[in-house]
Amino acid sequence: MGSPVEGRPPAVCAYYVETVLRPGRFSEVCRGTVPFGQYTDDSQLARELLVSLLHCDGWCPEDYARRVAALFAEGTIFGYGRATLEAAMRLLAGVPWQEAGAPPPTAGNGSAMRAGPVGLWYHAEPGELVRVAAEQGRITHQDPRCCAGAAAVAGAVALALRPGPIQPTAFLGELAAWCHPLDAEFAGHLLSLVGWLNLPPAEAVQPITAAGAEPDLIGGWQGISPFVVASVLWSLYAFLRTPDDYLATIYTAIAVGGDVDTTAAMAGAMSGARLGLSALPQEAVQQLNDRGAWGYEELLGLARDCHARRCIPPEATP
Repeated sequence: MGSPVEGRPPAVCAYYVETVLRPGRFSEVCRGTVPFGQYTDDSQLARELLVSLLHCDGWCPEDYARRVAALFAEGTIFGYGRATLEAAMRLLAGVPWQEAGAPPPTAGNGSAMRAGPVGLWYHAEPGELVRVAAEQGRITHQDPRCCAGAAAVAGAVALALRPGPIQPTAFLGELAAWCHPLDAEFAGHLLSLVGWLNLPPAEAVQPITAAGAEPDLIGGWQGISPFVVASVLWSLYAFLRTPDDYLATIYTAIAVGGDVDTTAAMAGAMSGARLGLSALPQEAVQQLNDRGAWGYEELLGLARDCHARRCIPPEATP
């Protein structure tokens, strides 16, 4: 849903939300010559992570690294970032997965954007969740902030599965505790988000964009940049503002402008885990595809197979 306006300024993205998404005019937009429904690298890599977890009956970094590299080798990746491309090229050249990721201070959101499935698979095992989220992140991004961002997204998905109302302070406190061993500063930003949730989006974007910011990571971007700290925080902000309204969460994630396919992917993973399929706009999901393959029915089949394998409690899946 964010792909058609990825990288566009706030005014353009806000207009898109109001004139296309809210009225449900999905079929009227495209990204260049690519019609609505083609999902980007965020969802492609998350899908391959689920496929790997199912195929290996758990986490196997070598298998997932091969799948990441294959998407690039086949030329099917859509909307990728530079660090992920370079890591994939190193993997294809034979560099071990432990060494292929971009070293610090490269701290994009490529490892966090795809981490949602880890929260589903390891929802009952926080220690494994954090370890696996960080390891899958290191395949492309080795900066500790990227590992912490991946753990935050996976952890948010796991916490969203729990029945009952969401208490943002407790929610963020638990996430911060999980992320602290990976990067203490990132954990501190998660705790700071508690105070920013009461701000309207136009005001909240300022402290969130500035959190842990380095000029070379955010320069040239209007809205939320691909910097891992700001984009993960914005995704959490969008979800925690409206945890029981999927579309409102997506609208908030996108209207801010910037790297909105990624912010919407991460916020959508959290919201989807909490609310289930019934919350999704059916007209939009029926158009899902990846260059004509991996459409809605195939994705739904993959999700059901993974759900059956990991036995997520029925009360956690509305």
